[in-house]
Amino acid sequence: MDPKRELTSVDIAAVATELSAYRGAALDKAYLYPDESLLRLKLRHYEHGRIEVLLQVGDPKRVHVTDVDRVPTAPERPPNFAMMMRNRMTGAELADVSQFAFDRVLTMRFERDDGSTTVVAELFGDGNIAVLDESDTVVDCLDTVRLKSRTVAPGSKYEFPSARFNPLTAERDRLAERIRQSDADVVRTLATQCNFGGLYGEELCTRADVPYNIAVEELSEEQLTDLHRVINDLGNRLADGDFDPRIYFEADEEDVDSDDGTRKPVDATPFPLEEYSHLPSDGVETFNEALDDYFNGLEAAERAESETTGSEAPDFQAEIEKFQRIIDQQEGAIEDFEEQAAAEREKAELVYARYDLVDDVLSTIQGARADSIPWDDIAERFEDGADQGIEAAEAVDSVDGSKGTVTLDLDGTRVTLEATTGVEKNADRLYQEAKRIEEKQAGAREAIAETREQLAAAKQRREDWDAGENGESATDGPTDEEEPADVDWLSRASIPIRQTEEWYERFRWFHTSDDFLVIGGRNAEDNEALVEKYLEPGDRFLHAQAHGGPVTVLKATGPSEAGHDVDIPERSVEEAARFAISYSSVWKNGVFAGDVYAADPDQVSKTPESGEYLEKGGFAIRGDRDYYRDVPVGVAVGITCEDQTQVIGGPPAPITEQAATTIHLEPGQYAQNDTAKRCYREFKARFADDSFVRKIASPDLIQEFLPPGGSRIIEE
Repeated sequence: MDPKRELTSVDIAAVATELSAYRGAALDKAYLYPDESLLRLKLRHYEHGRIEVLLQVGDPKRVHVTDVDRVPTAPERPPNFAMMMRNRMTGAELADVSQFAFDRVLTMRFERDDGSTTVVAELFGDGNIAVLDESDTVVDCLDTVRLKSRTVAPGSKYEFPSARFNPLTAERDRLAERIRQSDADVVRTLATQCNFGGLYGEELCTRADVPYNIAVEELSEEQLTDLHRVINDLGNRLADGDFDPRIYFEADEEDVDSDDGTRKPVDATPFPLEEYSHLPSDGVETFNEALDDYFNGLEAAERAESETTGSEAPDFQAEIEKFQRIIDQQEGAIEDFEEQAAAEREKAELVYARYDLVDDVLSTIQGARADSIPWDDIAERFEDGADQGIEAAEAVDSVDGSKGTVTLDLDGTRVTLEATTGVEKNADRLYQEAKRIEEKQAGAREAIAETREQLAAAKQRREDWDAGENGESATDGPTDEEEPADVDWLSRASIPIRQTEEWYERFRWFHTSDDFLVIGGRNAEDNEALVEKYLEPGDRFLHAQAHGGPVTVLKATGPSEAGHDVDIPERSVEEAARFAISYSSVWKNGVFAGDVYAADPDQVSKTPESGEYLEKGGFAIRGDRDYYRDVPVGVAVGITCEDQTQVIGGPPAPITEQAATTIHLEPGQYAQNDTAKRCYREFKARFADDSFVRKIASPDLIQEFLPPGGSRIIEE
């Protein structure tokens, strides 16, 4: 199939929603590239940092945020159009992003003390970009347009294309009227009269279970209602930013288009599509990221197609790429199954947690149906009850008589229940659905194990072939006298995963610059375990001089070795002190330094002084302590690529030394989970093999190494 080369109206609606999150970003510079079809806006946002927006109105036609490492080199001499934008807009803040009337037109309005400026990107026909002043007069445009229907020219009032029918906001009867005006089949009507285009015309028919080629005059009222329902759902998701973006690739058995194994993408969508269920796909975090990856991947694949290398790669290269792609898809499916199963279980638990409320709603519906009250009347009664403040009625999100279901909002989670059965049966149905999904997950795990074996075999064949080409033994490697060459892990296309589980990973941990292990408690139970089971003679015990800090143990040796005669360097003790202060309440309180004391194991006791009480996780220190004053807080999170591939975290000095790349943190305004997501996105941007980051450095794993409370990334 031909890859997408321009955005659909659905795509632009999704982009507009995501770009709205950058309101307040100030324009730094505007760049127009030599073919005068690509405009780049460089912005800075107080929260998101540097933002690069590409608007291309030639071939392809696109608007999206791009990774800062992908921005094209700026032209040596900015053309007049770019200079005009800089003069008018430098320092102006993004005030609004919107789509015009569900058309392929995106507007970005910027505000500055001396007035407002609007950038209009027309992503249809020949494409155009116009810059408007506060009165919507065209200051300048890439192409002058003079048609009977509209004019776009400097000095004239900007005229949008004739406003099309907006199906996303239309009431059911208005949509039905619009569709019935057509003399084509339903899919062509949705594509043209409703501006969805062919793909989404087919997708909507599939979701509504309406045949593509049925003539509009043959549509039943029920089918029109179903079409309105799926269109309304699509509109709500676009407005709310409820996206699950996907990048789709060609479905050929040998899905490789070049000697280097480049996959050819065919589309990027804000949601998974039924029409593409047969295609391999990658999930990404945002639709802007999906578009950025898609158009860069499309360019790379097309470039690879046009290049001739003069030599042919071995057959197993394509095989390796295929197996790796299958593994990535299987892993993504497993993650999806985990999320789906957890969501179904959560719904079942919510049903039981709100038993009385759910029972009240179901009993009301069942009683009404027994009295032959129509479903629409039942829905109206719930609406009236909600207006009166009745809790059970307020929880009703919608009633679907055609399916005999009611959807409730239970503590912010939408749960659809069968209205004709009771609470227990509905909860059991949800549990059974979770179990069914988990069985699919188990099958996917078995499949991925088999694929990994196939991948390993293919890699071994490649290694044997490479060894034969170079006249070496396949087992040859660096001798004891040879220093292995430094590896640029960030630029490697594929990084092998090597992981073993260690006993100390249940705690917070890091290794000092002198390779001593430091472990710290995450909670009171961990503190108890560290003192009772893992604090041994020769170790050092450290704790912040503040309530709410972890027990920190600097291990002199491994758990089975004697540590009496080990001399721990002062540098390692200082790093352990920084670890203790950084993961204490000092960080959580937004303070940047604090005191830490150190003691020997025989000074630490769980027996309180006479008349005193030790709470769980507490302890008593007897004798003199060694104090470290004004220890600065500071944490780095990094990813190691050898000998283990994993996330590590702790004091910046040792982590920076041990990791392939690190992110430094200080107390700030972003919650733990938000900071973890920011770090994850940053790591993905740094590694060429972003699938490696997804596998070994998920936001959850990163969060395990973050201090309690708020943090912010320190720009390096």
